[in-house]
Amino acid sequence: MSAVLSSTASTLPVPAVPVVPAVPATARIAKPQIDPRLIGSLAAVYLIWSSTYLAMRYAVAELPPLGMASLRFAAAGLALLAIAKQRGAAWPSAREWVRVVPIGALLFLGGNGFVAISELSVSSGGAAVVCATMPLWTGVLAAISGERPTRREWLSLVVGFFGVVVLMGGPSLQGEPLHLVLIVLAPAMWALGSVLARRNAARSNIDTFMSSAMQMLAGSALLAVGALVRGEPLPVHASAGAWLAVVYLFVFGSLLGFTAYNWLLRHARSVVATSYAYVNPVLAVLLGAALSGEALGWTTLVANVLIVGAIALAFTRRRAH
Repeated sequence: MSAVLSSTASTLPVPAVPVVPAVPATARIAKPQIDPRLIGSLAAVYLIWSSTYLAMRYAVAELPPLGMASLRFAAAGLALLAIAKQRGAAWPSAREWVRVVPIGALLFLGGNGFVAISELSVSSGGAAVVCATMPLWTGVLAAISGERPTRREWLSLVVGFFGVVVLMGGPSLQGEPLHLVLIVLAPAMWALGSVLARRNAARSNIDTFMSSAMQMLAGSALLAVGALVRGEPLPVHASAGAWLAVVYLFVFGSLLGFTAYNWLLRHARSVVATSYAYVNPVLAVLLGAALSGEALGWTTLVANVLIVGAIALAFTRRRAH
């Protein structure tokens, strides 16, 4: 019987078994999920920093620019210092404090302080569009440090510079000559400070809140020195609206916005960390026009397109064929 069954089985057609190709190990790996902290940090620098230009213009209308900025960052720095200590962060060494002094000078005295002074006569929208050239300045700094930019990056630098030139010929960037010079220098100072902050973060293990606090406190001290050199008066007759603008800059622009930016510098690629430059100028121009009646001429729109397009060009790589 077994022989018959064996013979019969041998004559039956054997169904074809589909061959399933082996799945590479990399294909079986689940797609990484987006870190919610990344989304929150990007939203902070996108939305909050777009509005700080207008808030700063309200503040400097009645308050001395460098003194206002010094007070703002001193309060924010002390608050972040308290948060960092509560989180168990170690107290920084003297060497670590010395390292953040040039970073604080570039980010807060040069970057933020120059913007505050320039907005005494420059519109908030115009200031925001010029500050959008910060990633382009980063490309220039990379070239100086030996990292040779590509042709596409050089083209983006030229287009972005042309956008600033167009903006200077329109109503959005009218102001005193010194203020125009300062607003052009401000993004260069911020770019260099960001490069130094990123390098400092890479070689140290300081808590993000502590690092932000140190930079703000160093910058605040230098801003106070700058205010004394300029002979800025004490703001004894400022209105409640001006102080509310400072509170907004302190809570949102400094505590939330800068902490988010510092986190991005540590945990995201440089392109991602500076991508707020896509959004800030457009929103700042619209906010200035809607809430403060700032001029919105065709030159402003053209400059926006050129500068944002230049940044997009610098961040986009040619696809391989």
